[in-house]
Formats: sequence, structure tokens, C-alpha cells
Amino acid sequence: MNTPSTKSVHRWLNKVPEITLGFWIVKIMSTTVGETGADYLAVNAGLGKTVTGSAMAALLATALFVQLRMRRYVPWIYWLTVVLVSVVGTQITDALTDGLGISLYLSTAVFAVALAVIFAVWYQTERTLSIQTIFTRRRELFYWAAILCTFALGTAAGDLATEALGLGFQWGVIVFGVLIAITTAAFYMGANTVLTFWVAYILTRPLGASLGDLLSQAQTYGGLGLGAMLTSVIFLAVIIGLVAVAQRQVSRTTT
Repeated sequence: MNTPSTKSVHRWLNKVPEITLGFWIVKIMSTTVGETGADYLAVNAGLGKTVTGSAMAALLATALFVQLRMRRYVPWIYWLTVVLVSVVGTQITDALTDGLGISLYLSTAVFAVALAVIFAVWYQTERTLSIQTIFTRRRELFYWAAILCTFALGTAAGDLATEALGLGFQWGVIVFGVLIAITTAAFYMGANTVLTFWVAYILTRPLGASLGDLLSQAQTYGGLGLGAMLTSVIFLAVIIGLVAVAQRQVSRTTT
């Protein structure tokens, strides 16, 4: 049984942030940046999907290497890694759909099974899926594998709902927002904390993607026409501001 001092040590060593409103705001915005940022670099900036994919994968590998070497939660590197995971997760799904012609129904099912396998192995090995105890290298590797899979799954499920099933961007924001609200209500009514966290985490990906498309896509396609660049810049500015606040708070606790 954990004593209060043990729990305090675990909280101090934990490599991921506490789950607050700020966490969810940055998480949703990072998914939007993943959607609009990848589109801007590949299409508007003219880099192409191959160059963009290779560059983002290299940046993710570098950021993840730095993140794994940290001894505790450091906001700027953690959220940089999340943003890059968002971009790469989006690109994985897009490569399967657009490059290989794999059905969104199939890719959604495959990523769902892959995530279930990660969770099963993680739980079998560590006997917990709680993100409040990510203080060993093995748990952190499980965590980031799950995070990458949730972004790929969320992208596939979101595209399936908004494009293949014809839900559209506006209804995508509404439907996924309602599903997150239901999950939140279930949490406050006593549902399993770990389960509701991961369900909400998965759902924020298609919500963020739908929101990004709604803001960036042209009005003729059902969007507001802000463009991928402006949408990415606005959301990145908000992310940087919130992460800067979190970094300052962490720095104060360590001095």
C-alpha cells in the first residue's frame, strides 16, 4: 500500500502532467495543430508528403529521445513531443488512406486493435494503466506507444465520421464534443478513472481534427476559411502561452 510519502515521491517523479483543464485545452489544440500543420507543410509549403513525413518523424525521434532522458516532467519537451506525435500520427493514417488506398473502416479497426494490444501488454506487464505512475522507462515507453496509437486511431475514426460517413466538420465538432462531455459526466459519476481518461484522450483527437478542418478549410467545403497557416499559428501561440505558464510553475517548485 502506498503511504502519503510514497505517493508524493511518485507525483514528483511522474513524467507526465497532472490532468487539469489546461491539460485538455493544450491536448485538443495540439491535435488541431497536427491536422492543420501537416496539411500546411505538405500542401501549402510544397514540401510534399514524403519530405514532410520524414522530417516530422526525425523531429519526433529527437524530441522523444530528449523526453526519455528527462528525470521528471518538463512541460516544454513533453508538449513538443505530443505535438510532433500528433503530426506523425496524422501522417501515418493519411499515408495508409491516400498512399495505399486502405479503407478508413479497416484502418480504424486495425488501430483500435493495436491500441487494445498495447494496453493489454502494458497492463499485463505493469498491472496498471494509470498515467499517474509514469516514473519508469518501461512505463513511459508503453505510454508513448499508446499515445501515438491514439492519434492514429483518432485520425482514422475522425476522417471516417466526417468524410466517409458524411458527418461534416461542424457536426464532427458537435458529436465528438458531446461524446467527451458524456465521458466527463461518467467520470464524475464514479466511472473508472483510467478508462474515462483514455476514452477522452482518444476522442480529443477527432474533435481537434474536426475543429482544425472547420477553421482552416474553405467555406465551399464547409469550413470558415481561415487557412491552415493562420489556424496553426493561432493554436500554436495559445499552446506556447499555456506551456510557458506550466514551465514557470514547475520551475518555481524546483527552486
